[in-house]
Amino acid sequence: MATPTVIRPKVLTYEDYRALPDDGKRYELIEGELFVSPSPATRHQLVSFRFSLELGQSLDKTGLAIILPAPTDLLLNSTTVVVPDLAIVSTARASIITRRALEGPPDVVVEILSPSSLDRDQYIKRKLYERFAIPEYWVVDPDQDLVTVHRLDDGSYGIRATYDRSSTLECPEFPSLRVHLLDVFR
Repeated sequence: MATPTVIRPKVLTYEDYRALPDDGKRYELIEGELFVSPSPATRHQLVSFRFSLELGQSLDKTGLAIILPAPTDLLLNSTTVVVPDLAIVSTARASIITRRALEGPPDVVVEILSPSSLDRDQYIKRKLYERFAIPEYWVVDPDQDLVTVHRLDDGSYGIRATYDRSSTLECPEFPSLRVHLLDVFR
């Protein structure tokens, strides 16, 4: 009796990812599987822009960190390239920023929820960021005006804090950081 042939889908690599068209879609490669998302909605983009401005004032302008907005590739290994909405890299670790991508775990990643990527952002990416030991993962919900901060502790994420629109977000990696969320969610 012949052994059945198992056909497995091709595991894509960073090189396959780089060959994708520059067509305005957001491509991500997670453990060799390709994900495609449409452009974010305007509310998502406004929140992203305002968050970036606030982070820039507190961290980039003071020389404490570099803020990288989407689309910036975060290359975690040869089969995993994601595009977080924002990445924060302390200036002490700026060597992970290369011409082609952010090559290594940043200090903080920020994902702003969109209907088309809810599961990916809240579950798949959370597990991925946890596995690659990113100290903090912020999930921003622009519909509820909330930020949930996941903090790595003993190899897994726990919720460090949940901030509503009237709160001021803080971060242990950057003690001087104060983000007034009323300015972000206005």
